[in-house]
Amino acid sequence: MSEKRHIQILDPRLANQISAGEVVERPASVVKELVENAIDAGSRRIEVELENGGARTIRVRDDGSGIGEADLPLALSRHATSKIVSLEELEEVASLGFRGEALASISSVARLELTSNTDEDPRSGWRVVAEGRRMEPRVTPAPHPRGTSVTVRDLFFNTPARRKFLRTEKTEFGHVEEAFRRQALSRFDIGWVLRHNHKTLHQLPPGDEPVARERRLQSLLGKAFLENALHLDLEVGGLRLSGWVGLPTHSRAQADQQYFFVNGRVVRDRLVAHAIRQAYRDVLFHGRHPVFVLYLEVDPRVVDVNVHPTKHEVRFRDGRMVHDFLFSSLHRALGEARAGEGGERDAAAEAPQAEDGVREAAPAWQQQPMSLPGQGEGAGDGARDGVTPNRVRAFMEGYRALHPEHEESLLTPQPAAPAPGGSAAGVAFEERRASSTARSPRPAMPEQDTTRAPPLGYAVAQLHGVYILSQTERGLVIVDMHAAHERIVYERMKTQVHGGGGSEGGLQAQPLLVPVSLAASPAEVATAEADHDAFARLGVELDVAGPETLLVRQVPVLLADADVEPLIRDMLADLERYGRSDRIEAHINELLSTMACHGSVRANRQLGLEEMNALLRDMERTERSSQCNHGRPTWTEMSMKELDRLFMRGQ
Repeated sequence: MSEKRHIQILDPRLANQISAGEVVERPASVVKELVENAIDAGSRRIEVELENGGARTIRVRDDGSGIGEADLPLALSRHATSKIVSLEELEEVASLGFRGEALASISSVARLELTSNTDEDPRSGWRVVAEGRRMEPRVTPAPHPRGTSVTVRDLFFNTPARRKFLRTEKTEFGHVEEAFRRQALSRFDIGWVLRHNHKTLHQLPPGDEPVARERRLQSLLGKAFLENALHLDLEVGGLRLSGWVGLPTHSRAQADQQYFFVNGRVVRDRLVAHAIRQAYRDVLFHGRHPVFVLYLEVDPRVVDVNVHPTKHEVRFRDGRMVHDFLFSSLHRALGEARAGEGGERDAAAEAPQAEDGVREAAPAWQQQPMSLPGQGEGAGDGARDGVTPNRVRAFMEGYRALHPEHEESLLTPQPAAPAPGGSAAGVAFEERRASSTARSPRPAMPEQDTTRAPPLGYAVAQLHGVYILSQTERGLVIVDMHAAHERIVYERMKTQVHGGGGSEGGLQAQPLLVPVSLAASPAEVATAEADHDAFARLGVELDVAGPETLLVRQVPVLLADADVEPLIRDMLADLERYGRSDRIEAHINELLSTMACHGSVRANRQLGLEEMNALLRDMERTERSSQCNHGRPTWTEMSMKELDRLFMRGQ
């Protein structure tokens, strides 16, 4: 049995080293804390210099307001700060730092020296270091221009166990560069410099104009990011969201270009991540990650930044409102990024005009939203995920009834091309194709009036029964006809099923013959009671049958064959954590996606030019038509410059 010890106050150095375990993980953590102090000081230029990935030396220099001689003895003390003095100020803090722990924690695990000057005279600066076991500060005169320089040497020199966890120089510098990139993206009005082993790697001039911002984005994230991003600037009810979101086709295998700032502070928040993930759910290829640089501005009083010592996490007073604002803003922006034009053209403007100036009606398959008939028969015929052969067959019958013109040409299997010597079926096929071609002369490309050319141009040919080749003002567009039509069908089905296209709106519900009983925790029961209306809007009737029991009495028609218990549990968990859930819609959309895949035009279908052009025009009208339901791109473009380069024209 160990000797019983009395309670005693920890040695100041040991207390700071314990605190450093939360704040200082690696050189990147030191850079983050020092740079945030420089930003809070009102700096217009910040320089970061490193040696050996930061393990040997880290130096951060700024031209901010500086620290006066009288305040320097407290600068390296724990819980000493000039940024807040009361709880009221903490609740509406706007500065990046406020805990007063960073410098004390760093000085306890490294050799730290701070030199600062508040005057314009460069001869009147002062230096402070903490020495001895009691970490007593020692202040001496030191020339320094206006601003502050902090030098950190030999990180973890006195804690060998922590030093062993440091990785290679290249790895540690990679983390520092990422921390530098975050801070440089947070403030465009500040000039930034990053040097490593006496070599300048980044030199970013200040500039808050749109051109300067784009230049910095291109420098830090690459030209491809800017070329494949949508710019946002939205404000609703005291919330403002601005920045750039990448198109779904410009995704990455890793989540390494995702930057989200709340009032200028870079954060990694579960609620924010969930909202963004939901916005991209319908358009992102499996296993890929979106790219974005987004800035959320809110009243500091409605967001709590005092959640974690690293200040990476925040807590919103009304998390549901923030989540819905982020989701709806991004979902709408991605939906409006339509094929070929970024969603700027009005769909009505694309309808063809007759000679008398009256706008002609679009074909029936473009006018009407997709409609789902009643349930198919076979719930027990080998259904997988609720999509059965009978259900797909029933859907297709309803589709044919609604869209006879489209069905005649796009969805009816075409006879094979005639074999040598010919046959009756082959001759009939050739006659039908010749008739179709005669009816559908290729529209000429306008030579002078470029406003008449639609974004995806005019079809000129079909390649191997899979791709549509279209001539545009810029060059050549290649369309995967199955993927494109799949998205068109899918979006119409979603509009009809989720209430946007039906007369009644909303999801059709079906009572269960035998209610499903769920054993639930008290927290789940409370959530079910509080969010009863949220379930009802989705066609789910969820009743409380006891302190730990829930009854599912009604579900959407499309989920009649699904296992509803895990869906309800996941939905309760989402409501409790994020304030909203789209589990039901997401599951229904998976069924609709499968149905749309079955109901879309297949490869090796011979389409006439009229049909191909109708598909192109519909892509321009349809939200998210640049990706199929599985996130694959539906079209790509080659400019005349790229084509000329292939054949060395003009070189």
